[in-house]
Amino acid sequence: MSGISTHVLDTSIGRPAGGLSVVLEIESSAGAWKEVGRRMSDVDGRIADLLAPGSLAEGTYRLTFDTEAYFRSRNVQGFYPNITVVFQVRDAAQHHHIPLLLTPYGYSTYRGS
Repeated sequence: MSGISTHVLDTSIGRPAGGLSVVLEIESSAGAWKEVGRRMSDVDGRIADLLAPGSLAEGTYRLTFDTEAYFRSRNVQGFYPNITVVFQVRDAAQHHHIPLLLTPYGYSTYRGS
């Protein structure tokens, strides 16, 4: 399986961040960004299908998480209106899982499996 997925956990409540909007973009050789996927995390905080099957290519990608809308929907004031994670795909045959650990005032991310 190859592609890009994410899993968002709201560590401030110890639960998945369901209902969080995520946009996936790829950078062109000219430096412009093109949207290639947009999804909402499910009740388990997961998005498995950010790209159509077989469409992953080598390049620089960015995920933008709409944390402002997520926290607002929970009546929580957050510090970061969105979180952007930029990463490189060097082998399109591999799956790329980019988890996000989230709180209203901080976040962490890593290359998952």
